[in-house]
Amino acid sequence: MDDDRRRRFEAVYAQTYEPILGYAMRRCASPEDAADVVAETFAIAWRRVDALPPDAEVRLWLYGIARNVLANHRRGRVRRQSRSVRLDADLADLYAYSPEGSVELGAIAQAFKELHEDDRELLSLVAWEGLDHAQLAKVLDCSRNAVRIRLHRARKRFAKALAGAGVSVNRLSVESI
Repeated sequence: MDDDRRRRFEAVYAQTYEPILGYAMRRCASPEDAADVVAETFAIAWRRVDALPPDAEVRLWLYGIARNVLANHRRGRVRRQSRSVRLDADLADLYAYSPEGSVELGAIAQAFKELHEDDRELLSLVAWEGLDHAQLAKVLDCSRNAVRIRLHRARKRFAKALAGAGVSVNRLSVESI
């Protein structure tokens, strides 16, 4: 039985490592933090290997775990930030980075950063992880209708933030996120 559990976990790990790593990398301030989030996510998965859902749903289940690990990680970061002004400056520099010196990309990054954390998470799950409403409902542990409403509101707030930052907003481009 232990060999079956180990093989099952190894298969899930091989199948989902890259998406979970990408998820963490896009949400953490450093590669080291992302590595910690991924390690903790898979440690929890190992401890709960008997609760692993079917293959089609395991990635979504792991996103949910990673989301909780990230929430814990962020709470710890907030505590550390209160002790470290330098870390705040590093994060500001990270978010202000704009490839090839593009002013518009910097404005977009700043508008995104200024969104509420829940809006950023929801828009990121759609844009970066490619999740649909049903998958989002599983990750966020809510109904598809709640996802639809939250996503609509998050998109509206993002469009407003972009417009406020002077970025030309095409309704269709924001709705595609």
